[in-house]
Amino acid sequence: MNGTGMTAQSRTTGRARGSERGGGTTPGRRLWALGRAELTLLGRNRGVVFTALAVPLLLPFTVRPAMDQVDLKKQGLTLGTTLLTAAIGFSFLFAVYTSLVNVYVARREELVLKRLRTGELSDTEILAGTALPALVIGLAQALVLCVGCVALLHIGAPKAPYLLLPGLVAGYLVSAALAALTASFTRTVESGQVTALPLMFVSMAGSGITVPTEVMPHNLASACELLPLSPAIRLVRGGWTGQLSAHDTLGALLTALAWTILAVFAVRRRFRWEPRR
Repeated sequence: MNGTGMTAQSRTTGRARGSERGGGTTPGRRLWALGRAELTLLGRNRGVVFTALAVPLLLPFTVRPAMDQVDLKKQGLTLGTTLLTAAIGFSFLFAVYTSLVNVYVARREELVLKRLRTGELSDTEILAGTALPALVIGLAQALVLCVGCVALLHIGAPKAPYLLLPGLVAGYLVSAALAALTASFTRTVESGQVTALPLMFVSMAGSGITVPTEVMPHNLASACELLPLSPAIRLVRGGWTGQLSAHDTLGALLTALAWTILAVFAVRRRFRWEPRR
């Protein structure tokens, strides 16, 4: 981060502290102020913006040749719903997870997080406010993807729309929490490109993003359903196909909740606020 970025965020923190002393600040306002400052800094990093916005839109087309070799109709799937789920899965990974790993590491190494802790913001507010722009971008991207796929791929309206919101919320929350956890043992922004790879590869291969778990062997699919992003992918896909039973829906929700709680607990215990030097 450059000096201008640090100054902008310091001013935001100062306004939040001043408002707090004047009795006009609420947690929501502090989150909004920090999120707005973070969005400004994010917009100055063209590489991160391109990765967050463009990659989830482009990568699904790379898996289409593989999908042509799979009998999707036998599993009640279509190419459109498979590509849509892949795009949203890539949004989890690129718009939120990898971008936030870089953001948390950069802010920590430039002492921004340490300075924010000296103000009125709580640790939870600092982490949540920093993640807010990425989460908003991810949700907006998911909305655009859904509308675009309905219009261009003619996949029709979701048959169980009540599953979509829990799926999206679970996916983005788990991605943000795991990003903070990954950042805790990442030394530099550059090394973040390496430390984020294990979860990315495992999720792309096993969570149903590039290959639907429905076409995997039963034992392998059962194991892959326990991966961090698998519940969110199942809920999103089930929202469009309407083929997720009440038992499977409950299982996906509980698994997503368990991963969220586990990740948040690990972040509270392991997150580093001091630079790793």
